[in-house]
Amino acid sequence: MGIISLVYAGGWEYSVRQYLKGFSDAIVPMSAAPEQRVEAILEWMRRGPPRVVADNPAALSARDPETTLNYRQLLAVCGTATNAFLNLSRSADLSVRRLLLLSPDRTAKHVVAEVLIGGRWVIADPAYRLLLRDAQGNLVTRRELRDPAVWTQATSVVPNYPREYTYESFAHVRIGRLPMRGLRFLLDKVDPNWDEALDWSLLLERESFFVLFTAAMLCLFFLVLRILLAWYADYLLKIPRFHLRQHVLRAGAAFFSAPEIK
Repeated sequence: MGIISLVYAGGWEYSVRQYLKGFSDAIVPMSAAPEQRVEAILEWMRRGPPRVVADNPAALSARDPETTLNYRQLLAVCGTATNAFLNLSRSADLSVRRLLLLSPDRTAKHVVAEVLIGGRWVIADPAYRLLLRDAQGNLVTRRELRDPAVWTQATSVVPNYPREYTYESFAHVRIGRLPMRGLRFLLDKVDPNWDEALDWSLLLERESFFVLFTAAMLCLFFLVLRILLAWYADYLLKIPRFHLRQHVLRAGAAFFSAPEIK
């Protein structure tokens, strides 16, 4: 059953990746530099063809790439707009990750993306279809945006950009809703860079990849469990086991080999 689940999840993730690859190939010139690829995605989000308007946006799956790319309401919300941007960027061979801007009580007030361009993680705001730049036109990082002057320069191109969307506090993974209090504090003590070590946004925000990861972990768990139970039966309980592989090999040899004539 675990193997069947893994095969199903793998096929689902493969079909999603093929869909995203075809989508990004249609709007992103692959020979372009990384910055131009990002601008092409943002331009599609700004001026692309009309999207479907859902009667009940709450019923839409925010973790399904095909849904986030094709419904107007989802592309208007910072979280799902960033999901759409991240999925297209990965398909365009860009290194990207999600960035949550946090309020003093550690709740998310806005969601943006970081893109690796020229060896620097610069900020893109998919909800406003914007690569943030300073007054000289240089792309800026989250650290540079903690300077109020740079933040004002970068956001001045958007009328009425919310002033609370600042970068004093941020995270790549928000675990505040988990029941284990102090989990982030513990993880930060063990490894301060734990939330940047892996591409958590892909695992947490793409449903097909999460199912694939879960199926792989379950298969690994049951494989290890089977090995441990087999060792326990062989060496501690001394119980003879039914070895399926050996019986299949013997049956195959008997079926395909010519019988001896005495």
